[in-house]
Amino acid sequence: MWDFSIARSLGLMSKTMPFVLLRVAVYFGIAAAYVIVTATGAGIGWGVGAFGDEGFRAGSIFWGGTIGFGVTAGVLYVLREYILYIVKAGHIAVVVELLDGRQMPEGKSQVSYATSVVKQRFGEASVLFAVDQLVKGVLRAVTGLIQGIAAFLPIPGLQQMTGILRAFLNIAVGFIDEVILAYAIRTGSTNPWGSARTALVLYGQNYKPMLKNAAWLTLIVYGLSFLVFLLMLAPAAALVYFIPGAWSAGGFVFALLFAWAVKAALIEPFAIACMMDVYFRTIEGQVPNAEWDAKLSGMSKQFTKIKDKAAGWQPGSAQSTGGSTLQGGAMT
Repeated sequence: MWDFSIARSLGLMSKTMPFVLLRVAVYFGIAAAYVIVTATGAGIGWGVGAFGDEGFRAGSIFWGGTIGFGVTAGVLYVLREYILYIVKAGHIAVVVELLDGRQMPEGKSQVSYATSVVKQRFGEASVLFAVDQLVKGVLRAVTGLIQGIAAFLPIPGLQQMTGILRAFLNIAVGFIDEVILAYAIRTGSTNPWGSARTALVLYGQNYKPMLKNAAWLTLIVYGLSFLVFLLMLAPAAALVYFIPGAWSAGGFVFALLFAWAVKAALIEPFAIACMMDVYFRTIEGQVPNAEWDAKLSGMSKQFTKIKDKAAGWQPGSAQSTGGSTLQGGAMT
């Protein structure tokens, strides 16, 4: 059915408790910020609404809450690079060490150790973010293979069904892109673009088992998230009760926020640990296939950009130079 071990991945999560707690603090802090700023905006709207009739006040409360929600979303959009850099990539670095059976260095916290590893591999947060965005584009191109194959099969309704499947697998890509980042950390590469290129080719030549496991994890993650959402509806509705004017959409929105926080803090890292385990076991002993390198170049402009950036990367090491050949399982 699937190739990952739920028990092993849960064990990895327990061993990375400092990062799990950091994720809880960050993502529940984000959810709390949304609630507080939205409530403040609704409160201001309630005060402004006092200068008009009941309809004017209702509109002021709605727009006050909406503006507060939007301001919070804007701030977090700006901070998204640093959340990826410090929280997500850091957690990946620790899981990689544990998957390979290595212990954390004594006298150094998991968070500080992971931050130093991520900085070694990617340098600035902007580099990691740029790699992550291009990797997602390449992964979506690979899922497009399924729809391309279906176009040649004369089965009524198959293309519509395949379109739904592709949309589902595009969601599943979110559990694979961080595995590509993990490859750079595991191999000790100082050229993040070169390691991303190699990892993507290895993924491409194993896309069937990877997509199968990603699909199962997507069902598990979103199924659990939906259950959390249902459980959060009652406390979210209670919070809305204390907002001036009882912002009507607040209960649904806040329940979604809390469910998202649980998903991002606790459920997603479990899924990514599962995918890392599957990926590293699947590619063990494999050499990147030049045919898949050419295939990805032909189907994805993002992959071509990754290759160009890999060739031009100059962090001051021997790995920063080189052409576009495949050598000994790595691309330089």
